[in-house]
Amino acid sequence: MLKIKNLHAAIEGKEILKGINLEINPGEVHAIMGPNGSGKSTLSSVIAGKEEFEMTAGEIIFQNEDLTDLDPEERAHKGIFLSFQYPVEIPGVSVTNFMKASINAHRKSQGLDDMPANEMLKLIREKSELLEIDRKFLSRSLNQGFSGGEKKRNEIFQMAMLNPKLAILDETDSGLDIDALKVVANGVNKLRSSENAVLLITHYQRLLDYIVPDVVHVMVDGKIVKSGPKELAYELEEKGYDWLKPEQV
Repeated sequence: MLKIKNLHAAIEGKEILKGINLEINPGEVHAIMGPNGSGKSTLSSVIAGKEEFEMTAGEIIFQNEDLTDLDPEERAHKGIFLSFQYPVEIPGVSVTNFMKASINAHRKSQGLDDMPANEMLKLIREKSELLEIDRKFLSRSLNQGFSGGEKKRNEIFQMAMLNPKLAILDETDSGLDIDALKVVANGVNKLRSSENAVLLITHYQRLLDYIVPDVVHVMVDGKIVKSGPKELAYELEEKGYDWLKPEQV
């Protein structure tokens, strides 16, 4: 589904990613862990096409198509979803209206008419029930006054509604207590299928107790320095990252 070859990227002339190679197949969950400043969030931003990051070398191939020249919205229409670490507030735009606009923009990109209102309501009802979301929540302004847990649950609701091929969750566990973490993880697990894939970016092994990855990658100083099964996360919890610094690999 996703193949990244020798990816280099910079922001304001400073090189952040220094040769990333990564392959993700349909049905897989991959986790990327690493210390602060190692380039994890930069990688998610570059895959999603955020314009402040300059891709200086390499390839990002998504479902056999090179993404290099595509805008963020074009990548989204092709099935890439990025859940933000710090979701923005949009006063005056309800969760429901935001989702209607998102889904219809996606349909328009495929040459389809807007989703009929009854179908939209049915989909909203189905996904909100799946994720145990109170219907009152859907009429609130997007993320305005939301707790950390509510913001993250809303991101997973957006993911459920849009049904992406590749979901990138950038530190979705950041700032969540254990109950909110379980709710978010449960939502992600319910949406996993053989047709989609998930890339988790996290500092903490605890998320991986609830969303079990097929592969764990460790990023240090802009490079993936080690990959392994889920047990690698426990090793990192125990030892930290110093034993994986590039000069020791």
